[in-house]
Amino acid sequence: MKKLTAKFTTILLILLSTGIFAQNDKGIDFKELDKYLEKALKEWRIPGMAVAVVQGDSIAFAKGYGIRKFGSSGKVDTKTLFAVASNTKSFTSAALSQLVDEGKLNWDDKVTDYLPWFKMYNNYVTGEMTVRDLLCHRSGLKTFSGDLLWYETNYSQDEVIKRARYLKPEYGFRAHFGYSNIMFSAAGRIIPEITNLTWQDYIKTHFFKPLGMNESLLSVKELKGKTNIAMPHHVAEGKDPLPIKYMQWDNVAPAAAIISNVEDMSKWLILQMNNGVYHGDTILSPEQVYEMHSTQTPDNLNPGWAKYFPGKHFNTYGLGWSLFDYKGVKVVGHGGGADGMISQTMFVPEKKFGIVVLTNSVNYLPAALMYYVLDDYFGKPEKDWSGFFLRVKNYMDNLDKQDREKAEKERNPNTKPALPLKEYCGTYGGKLYGNAEVRLENGHLVLDFLPSDVLIGDLSHWQYETFKIKLRNSPTLPEGTVNFIIGTDGKPEELKVKIPNPDFFFEELEFKRVLK
Repeated sequence: MKKLTAKFTTILLILLSTGIFAQNDKGIDFKELDKYLEKALKEWRIPGMAVAVVQGDSIAFAKGYGIRKFGSSGKVDTKTLFAVASNTKSFTSAALSQLVDEGKLNWDDKVTDYLPWFKMYNNYVTGEMTVRDLLCHRSGLKTFSGDLLWYETNYSQDEVIKRARYLKPEYGFRAHFGYSNIMFSAAGRIIPEITNLTWQDYIKTHFFKPLGMNESLLSVKELKGKTNIAMPHHVAEGKDPLPIKYMQWDNVAPAAAIISNVEDMSKWLILQMNNGVYHGDTILSPEQVYEMHSTQTPDNLNPGWAKYFPGKHFNTYGLGWSLFDYKGVKVVGHGGGADGMISQTMFVPEKKFGIVVLTNSVNYLPAALMYYVLDDYFGKPEKDWSGFFLRVKNYMDNLDKQDREKAEKERNPNTKPALPLKEYCGTYGGKLYGNAEVRLENGHLVLDFLPSDVLIGDLSHWQYETFKIKLRNSPTLPEGTVNFIIGTDGKPEELKVKIPNPDFFFEELEFKRVLK
């Protein structure tokens, strides 16, 4: 047995020394990548895109593709600004990590130690919620719960956070991954309580300035006077891309407000994958970088998806970063989704390479490019990832179409509202969202979400007491439904609004009739 063990050990040492067990780190073929990007841009009908690849402590590849705005001639380059949306979250975590290093904060401090007015639906959860919990999506809320509170509303950041107390949890506390923008906003709100600096000022002075992220912005308001800006687009089937306006993110800024370009975001990745050191300057401690890049909340792979990713075995979430394994290495990254813009950052710490992808339409291409670059680095792309994700998109679009056709087939078109339309008019309210007003305009009903200046929907009768709703100023959102509930007095006493959009974060809202 000893001889066999010794023989096995000898063979193992030989294999390791000859590199047979080592990965084939071929590196990235930038000429082929460039061709692939040109082809993918056309396949996805994306107006514009910018991509950068970082290696070691520098940018190895950076290029812009397409145009900033459909119908114009302005081309995307490496300095073109895009909304990076949820890639903002890693900045908020990093800011808090600096306060941990300074002894002003601990990851496991209670949130109420800094925000005594913070409350959740459950009193126990309110008292036990920690700073760490806010940053790793384990509050018990379902993914995107409550996002309509800040989406195009006039509520302040504090008001949005305070209204989260009315959100019913979907899971047990710390029992399940549930992506929450509002919890990240609460985390960012702690920074001014400790530093007397706004979140915006802190990010600017502690990260943008030392990293030389001179073009990056912290609010849509700062776009005024800028010209090299990619406009967001809505791309409907069979139609040209439609430019739309930037959405205001100020009331959830620590979760999603940053606007940047591939050059600046590359600097952020270089800092992260070099353990907090940027060109010789230590900005984040290695200990806190390790903490942010370590698993905090499991987020298991969907079994239906797992078979398409043979090199991937698990997903988890750290503190402001998504984590997974791929072909034997840890991958750190994050996606960002705004109205009309999708982005992706990714890097492999032990290999010190990564990618930034910024696009100005809603699409799956940034994720596809992440896997293409990973495959290319380790040898050869296993599949046409752009083509694969495009087939997935088409499949999902077809499912949506089938659902709409099924609903149309099953509805009863020979019904009419039980009451004259004027009887449905009035104010409906709720503790969570606030008030909404139903009124008559030109013979049809209109639903006006009063916390917002722009969310107004036109209603058309569908069947029985259900109406279809189409939001006037939000072309990226599909039709939803408004269901009126008639009370025992024969009058509408409640309405429920549902906008089933898989690409964004609307949920069902309930409003009770407000009697005057």
